[in-house]
Amino acid sequence: MHCAGRRRAHAGELPQGICVRHRLRRIPGKIIDFSNADVAVDQYHRFEEDIQLMADMGMDAYRFSIAWSRILPNGTGQVNQAGIDHYNKLIDALLSKGIQPYVTLYHWDLPQALEDRYNGWLDRQIVNDFSAYAETCFKAFGERVKHWITLNEPHTVAIQGYDAGLQAPGRCSVLLHLYCKSGNSGTEPYIVAHNLILAHAMASDIYRRRYKATQGGQLGIAFDVMWFEPMTNSTIDIEAAKRAQEFQLGWFADPFFFGDYPATMRTRVADRLPKFTADEAALVKGALDFVGINHYTTYYTRHNNNSIIGKLLNDTLADTGTISLPFDKNGKPIGDRANSIWLYIVPSGMRSLMNYVKERYNSPPVYITENGMDDSNNAFISIKDALKDSKRIKYHNDYLTNLAASIKEDGCDVRGYFAWSLLDNWEWAAGYSSRFGLHFVDYKNNLKRYPKNSVQWFKTLLSSS
Repeated sequence: MHCAGRRRAHAGELPQGICVRHRLRRIPGKIIDFSNADVAVDQYHRFEEDIQLMADMGMDAYRFSIAWSRILPNGTGQVNQAGIDHYNKLIDALLSKGIQPYVTLYHWDLPQALEDRYNGWLDRQIVNDFSAYAETCFKAFGERVKHWITLNEPHTVAIQGYDAGLQAPGRCSVLLHLYCKSGNSGTEPYIVAHNLILAHAMASDIYRRRYKATQGGQLGIAFDVMWFEPMTNSTIDIEAAKRAQEFQLGWFADPFFFGDYPATMRTRVADRLPKFTADEAALVKGALDFVGINHYTTYYTRHNNNSIIGKLLNDTLADTGTISLPFDKNGKPIGDRANSIWLYIVPSGMRSLMNYVKERYNSPPVYITENGMDDSNNAFISIKDALKDSKRIKYHNDYLTNLAASIKEDGCDVRGYFAWSLLDNWEWAAGYSSRFGLHFVDYKNNLKRYPKNSVQWFKTLLSSS
């Protein structure tokens, strides 16, 4: 199995262009520790050092993201050759160490120019512009890159960016715009999701027609997927858990396997859910070569029959008719908690999820594109003590044990695993308050890297496999 980590923020110098996330993170109150990712862990300048860390561990794959605005500062038009040169050097350095690049084309960093020009993912023009950007990358890097991930966590993009308003571009209709300046939580997430799906499909079509024969690569998407356990054994809660999964993974995966959204979404969202034309459905269906899964945690789910609250919220959460929480009906946590308030450790969810994907989608090739847990960035703990990450070791051991069982005992077609993450990093709204890395980054001392105990654990695991 592959094992690699990557950073979430694009560290280092920005090109002439700027991305929407760069602007959002400067708004007071959006980042918990008031930090920004202008430098992050500076992998932009330190990639050779970091690649050596990977090689020392025995990693054979590394997932990283290309910043759209580094390649096309205005989103379209003139290519920034300095950006091309940087990623060429990164890819070549990885290959020189026997590490395969798994490249993500879009990790929430829409060029600001496209947001200003036509509201980004809300406009169908984004499908053409993303495809042109993707083709630029295929041309520049495709002879060496054999695994492309077009989109990272499209569900998060739609929900957090256009329903809850917590991520870029920060749109929502909650509380009559007291939190968001504009948006419509009942319609915009579905429009954005539709355009994201079409963007992948068009990029995939371009790749298959023009590049696959000579480059021999594959295209997938990294879906963010929780596992949902019914709160009770009642039929109504069992159905609620199924429905929650359809509104999460099914929303984005079903069109690629079946040519349309889940029937439950068609029923519950009705006219607010966009429709695929016959040509679009044909383009979308079959456009995934593999399924990427970002999986961290599991929640309990129960049926929500409070229609009054649902009508007031008018968003996708209300549309599902479910409530998902990390506590049972008696208030008992579903598992031990990591540092992040949303991340509860439930290793069995990994196996359940793999079987769900196998059964619903007829056993497609799967890569675990993210899996991991975080500690707090505690200023009162010495670096020596911070390196003793036994909880992280147990997390990976238990999740990998369940993953292995899904392969060996259940016949799931899982082809790779990427640990989140190689280094401590800037974690979007959590800033630097959260440490997911296998390597400790000393933010107070020139970003020096220190291997945590989990590094040796992975090194031992990889050398024995």
